Amino acid sequence: MTADSSPLEEQILQWRQYLRRRRAIHAPDVEELEGHLRDQMAMLTEAGLSGDEAFLIAIKRMGNLDALSREFAHEHSERLWKQLGMVPEAVDGSGKATRTETLVVFCLAVAAAVAIKVPVLFGLQLDGDEAFYARNASLFVLPPLAVYFAWKRGLAVMTCVWLGLAFACAAVFANVFPFATRSDTEMLSALHLPIILWLVVGVAYVGGRWFAAERRMDFVRFSGELFIYYVLIALGGGVFTAVTMMLFNAIDIKADWLAGDWLIPCGAMGAVIVGSWLVEAKQSVIENMAPVLTRLFTPLFTILLLAFMATMAWTGSPINVKREVLIAFDLLLVLVVGLVFYAASARDRQKPPDLFDGLQLLLVVFALVVDALALLAIAARISEFGFTPNRVAALGENLILLINLAWSAWVYARFLRGRSSFANLEQWQIAYLPVYSVWAMFVVVFFPPVFGYR
Repeated sequence: MTADSSPLEEQILQWRQYLRRRRAIHAPDVEELEGHLRDQMAMLTEAGLSGDEAFLIAIKRMGNLDALSREFAHEHSERLWKQLGMVPEAVDGSGKATRTETLVVFCLAVAAAVAIKVPVLFGLQLDGDEAFYARNASLFVLPPLAVYFAWKRGLAVMTCVWLGLAFACAAVFANVFPFATRSDTEMLSALHLPIILWLVVGVAYVGGRWFAAERRMDFVRFSGELFIYYVLIALGGGVFTAVTMMLFNAIDIKADWLAGDWLIPCGAMGAVIVGSWLVEAKQSVIENMAPVLTRLFTPLFTILLLAFMATMAWTGSPINVKREVLIAFDLLLVLVVGLVFYAASARDRQKPPDLFDGLQLLLVVFALVVDALALLAIAARISEFGFTPNRVAALGENLILLINLAWSAWVYARFLRGRSSFANLEQWQIAYLPVYSVWAMFVVVFFPPVFGYR
């Protein structure tokens, strides 16, 4: 055993964990692939290469046999070459690709930041035309993000054309309807359009392979990780804005226009592109952070829902079905689904049930009860006062969440009792993803004419 065998075994372990995490692959399959890998490494070391060099070249050769090994080699090759003390540009040009990608990301971030200021040229101001900007906010930033992934994944021309058509149709439906002032259907359109377009970005992210379950789960991981990075960037941006205001105030210059018209809106758009790039570049770091946050917030949300139901039962107070309350409830339920989703994406499928799985089931059950109570309140309100856009949208969204939570609870319970595999829960969540976008598309396209644009 050579001196560098321990780091080498650690690299093989990382590769093995990568395969198991990225798809439902059984232990015998991993062992068979590992056997091929070690055979390749043995031949290369006999030819005079070191263990690390043999591992890197063997991994690249394994890419011809296994697609995930090829992805692993692509994502980790630069780090491995650095460990060998070699310059990536001298090997395969990866350093040049990194510089090119940085330039592409910078240009797209600037494009997103500038896009939100283009309507000003046509007389539409951030302060005064809030409805227009609310409807079109996702159209300023998500097309550049889709362009980034289309470039990075090397999408086919026809796939790019279909993505472009999807964004064009979204822009038409966001602006073609004659919405009344402060109309409910306009707000619903502004809230639901990003859901549709995020699915379009997902198609670009997975390289057009939307029907591959493991790629969709990758997109789920990316979405959660981007949220974390975006919050961190937003916190830093808030500090930067506050310092900027303080500096100008120190010389008796009011810089409110700079913050309100430029720093905040442009920074919010550009941060989406930059955050996505950081997730792509720093996956190994964030993969350790996100599961920890999931384990932290799962018990907190479980306690919150339990306390809410106990208080509701003690006081006898019904749920208020005002628009703001319905939005808050739906956001809460979406967060619960997100916690379950992200816990599933970060979990080792071969691991037996543990205490955290029981806590996850408890969270799902509590959310299911709260969702049922909200549905009863909405149904009672509709029965008494009739249909409105907000009530119908809330009814549909809570029904969709109810179905998701109910089946998730059933699958989770079977898993805890040893009657089902954890992969079934993950497959259910992945298969259910398009339902949210289909409902969002229905709200954006049909709600305004059905309810008279009010």
